[in-house]
Amino acid sequence: MADEKNRNVGVTPVNILRELTGLEFLQKLISGDLPRAPISATLGFNLVEAEKGFAVFSGSPSFEHYNPLGGVHGGYTATLLDSCMACAVHTTLNAGFAYTTVEIKINYVRAINDKSGLLRAEGKVVHAGRQIATAEGRLVDANGRLYAHGTTTCMIFKLPEN
Repeated sequence: MADEKNRNVGVTPVNILRELTGLEFLQKLISGDLPRAPISATLGFNLVEAEKGFAVFSGSPSFEHYNPLGGVHGGYTATLLDSCMACAVHTTLNAGFAYTTVEIKINYVRAINDKSGLLRAEGKVVHAGRQIATAEGRLVDANGRLYAHGTTTCMIFKLPEN
């Protein structure tokens, strides 16, 4: 029997991506109509909200995310922020288009551990152009305390026909 953590995990075929706007695609991930990304199962986080120019992921850090010094590895934080910011950009794309992150900047402002509880990574588009988009993100806990914030630049491109 498949591990529950890895249920409905996969990569969406490009022919389906070509037919959906970015917002439609993300909404289908949230509803479970399309499989969630393997990285979300690995790190234990989920896409929980998506609307035009805005995306939210949530996850609870655990001991499995620790670095050798006894705190949650910065890569966990960076992955949540990269995901929310890039997906905020994705919500602005027309059908047949995709993006890739070309730059990410993260500011860590508070230590994270397995007692931090459910964290919320909120991404918001700053600028959505024809070829370049930028977004900002914040990682907060249930009380609104800021743990990290960042910015991203994404390159937008037309999906290949083949």
